[in-house]
Amino acid sequence: MILALMVATVIAVLALVAVLVIFLARIIKALESIGGEPIGYTWRSSYLGKIAFGVRAIETQTGHLGPEVTQLNAGLTAAGEGLRSIDGHLVRTIDAVGRQSES
Repeated sequence: MILALMVATVIAVLALVAVLVIFLARIIKALESIGGEPIGYTWRSSYLGKIAFGVRAIETQTGHLGPEVTQLNAGLTAAGEGLRSIDGHLVRTIDAVGRQSES
């Protein structure tokens, strides 16, 4: 009985390993189809290569925006402070008009 259980266990383990190998081979095949030439934008290049090429192009074309955004943020901060000052003046003006209309 023990020998039969041991043989059944070995067969089950071998079947599991065989299934794992088959599915890993299919996964590798799917990943290799995504692969290809990693550089450029040719018909032989991969999807990942095309994505990397596009990301590099975006990085190159938008690289100069960093300093400009810093200056823009400084200008917008100053504008925000000016608007807060205007808001304070308007609140005081509305209060003064309200006091005048009460009298």
